[in-house]
Amino acid sequence: MLALTILGNNSAIPAFGRNPTAQILQTLDESYLIDCGEGTQLQMSKYKIKRSKISHIFISHLHGDHYFGLIGLLNSMSLLSRTQDLHIYAPALLEEIIRIQLQAAQTTLSFNLYFHPLHQEGIIADTKKITITAFRVKHRIECWGFLFREKKKPRSINPDKVKSYEIPAAFYEQLQRGEDYITKKGTIIPNNEVTLAAPKPKSYAYCADTIYDESLVDIVKSVDLLYHETTYLKEYHERAADRYHCTTVQAADIALKAEVKKLIIGHFSSKYETLELFLEEAKTVFDNTELALEGACYKI
Repeated sequence: MLALTILGNNSAIPAFGRNPTAQILQTLDESYLIDCGEGTQLQMSKYKIKRSKISHIFISHLHGDHYFGLIGLLNSMSLLSRTQDLHIYAPALLEEIIRIQLQAAQTTLSFNLYFHPLHQEGIIADTKKITITAFRVKHRIECWGFLFREKKKPRSINPDKVKSYEIPAAFYEQLQRGEDYITKKGTIIPNNEVTLAAPKPKSYAYCADTIYDESLVDIVKSVDLLYHETTYLKEYHERAADRYHCTTVQAADIALKAEVKKLIIGHFSSKYETLELFLEEAKTVFDNTELALEGACYKI
């Protein structure tokens, strides 16, 4: 199971009750924080997100609305006597920024902090249940997107069937891997007669701040859920391009061409008080679109 909770959906300046970018992707065992704008801790408390379950943090780039909440979160984790390891994946310069902040405050963290600088595209983390890949997006400064994929689950044993064929429990692991069972007499018991296929692994792609870029289509092809920034409505496409951002219809076009299952849009400019038009415009191109509303939880 994957579930995404939106903690912040605005762009550079908090406005109209909306906070800068932050998201939590959760499995049954652990949580992954994606970007950490100011106010993230308060949003976590508001939406009942446990700091202790966060094992990995992914920072897309070093514009403040995507990481200014990070040092406060790290300090709070330490004040709460965290002991479990924490991994951060981010542009290399952030490691020095964190070091200086901790040094200036004469703070020693109560846990091991492992920093993983982003240098090239590819797999950056491989946990028990999830594989995370980083990919470059085109923004004014170095910027990364992240692709989260569940690992393929083993097949499920059909207890009545294996009992009827007198298959020993010692062979169950091979059955879960998809192997057929061969009896002592040489009879082949097809795997699909005694096991059930596991649900298809789920996937989530996070496209951080970026100009319209069709090269993303292949990267996020067929994901179950795509987040893509939509800083501006379509009438401001020139401003979006000048500032290396996207419009509603541009994000929807990427979703359409990539044949994703669902699109959520966010990173709204503080010039907009209401968001209804964002959804209306995006849905003219890709109907299965939703706004990335704060507090909303998307089960993938």
